[in-house]
Amino acid sequence: MKAFMDQDFLLSTDTAKKLFHEYAENMPILDYHCHINPREIAEDRKFDNITQVWLGGDHYKWRQMRSNGVDEYYITGGASDREKFQKWAETLEKAIGNPLYHWSHLELKRYFGYEGYLNGDTAEEVWNLCNAKLHEADMSVRNIIRRSSVTLICTTDDPIDSLEWHKAIKEDDSFEVQVLPAWRPDKAMNLEVPTYLEYLDKLSKVSGIQVKSFADLKEALKSRMDFFASMGCCVSDHALEYIMYAPASEEEIEAIFAKRLAGEAITKEEGLKFRTAYMLFVGTEYHKRGWVMQIHYGCKRDNNTGMFAKLGPDTGYDCINNYAPSAQTADFLNALNEMDAMPKTILYSLNPNDNAAIGSILGCFQDSAAIGKIQQGSAWWFNDHKAGMTEQMVSLANLGLLSNFVGMLTDSRSFLSYTRHEYFRRILCELIGGWVENGEYPADYKALEKIIKGISYNNAVRYFGFQLDCK
Repeated sequence: MKAFMDQDFLLSTDTAKKLFHEYAENMPILDYHCHINPREIAEDRKFDNITQVWLGGDHYKWRQMRSNGVDEYYITGGASDREKFQKWAETLEKAIGNPLYHWSHLELKRYFGYEGYLNGDTAEEVWNLCNAKLHEADMSVRNIIRRSSVTLICTTDDPIDSLEWHKAIKEDDSFEVQVLPAWRPDKAMNLEVPTYLEYLDKLSKVSGIQVKSFADLKEALKSRMDFFASMGCCVSDHALEYIMYAPASEEEIEAIFAKRLAGEAITKEEGLKFRTAYMLFVGTEYHKRGWVMQIHYGCKRDNNTGMFAKLGPDTGYDCINNYAPSAQTADFLNALNEMDAMPKTILYSLNPNDNAAIGSILGCFQDSAAIGKIQQGSAWWFNDHKAGMTEQMVSLANLGLLSNFVGMLTDSRSFLSYTRHEYFRRILCELIGGWVENGEYPADYKALEKIIKGISYNNAVRYFGFQLDCK
């Protein structure tokens, strides 16, 4: 029996161990999509206790605590941080087979030096150990990033954001890690949201362009793209329920937009037409600017309306959407391609059943402009576990070139989540090592080193065009 999470955790063959320990383990981390707060980096925040790091905003953990019958008082309510940590510890010991069990213990090992396992009985010991460590100088936010060998971070930022914290970080010579904004313009697209007109007012003020038409909206967004670009932005991200291609004339889109400005409700069909026009516009702009377009789709959000009313979005009440029409996705990309306006694009679906569809779509739009110009994103959210990551990479290998894959991202709000890259790399090396051991790929370690280091780090550096050294 193997020891729990030893140095060869998830590595079952000699080849897998060699690939991980010699090639993957010490590669830097490029976190090209996350949800961490740049203010906390600018101010070099220090956390008072492990609950602040682990449970503040982590809806992955909240879902499991609810599944364990924990009262909301101990999850998002007024319980003390110590009480919340105890309830999480009592839940974690039941999380056999769940990636949270692995992630949590990797974080305890790598950042706190804890070699045991967390449960209700050990909670006090772990609480005291972690809190003592968190008060040491090398556990400030910036030092956590340094200890994790992170070279660059892309946050997630709305077009109306002032980016003041990015500016402060950029001007601070004492911190060597690049922290760049990433453009997330969903609020400018979501016509049906009750606060949409209020958002347009804010966009009008920060852009200096009064938005009274769709043409005005495009000009305002272009102005803000210019500002984001001046701050180093070259990456966008979109959250869509699904990708639908519903073309309409410019006059029809203007009429739909005018209807919404007048305070009238729009139909579902009108909303789809507007989204199509909006996405074609931003995609064209990304192509002009050399930005990467990331599209996350296949999520049905805020399903528990009662809890949404109490807690708001991103609190653990989202699920996989089973409706993700691949034909419309292909039509959308083709429309950009016909306009000679196809940006580098990464597609993520929350539905693992879409792996093969995405893999087949990629091959329709690759070209010589960039190696792996159209990418399938890493297994996302409900899929970023051992089985989900393996399935995504096997599907990508079957239908495309896994070797050109841009690899892992944290997609997290926690500064301790960089161990997810280690988790991913171990799974990657186990997969490829198994193919070598089975005679499905030669033991050509020159080629294998390039593949492993590429997927771990180097491919992303080249793909996004970041000014970093590929080692």
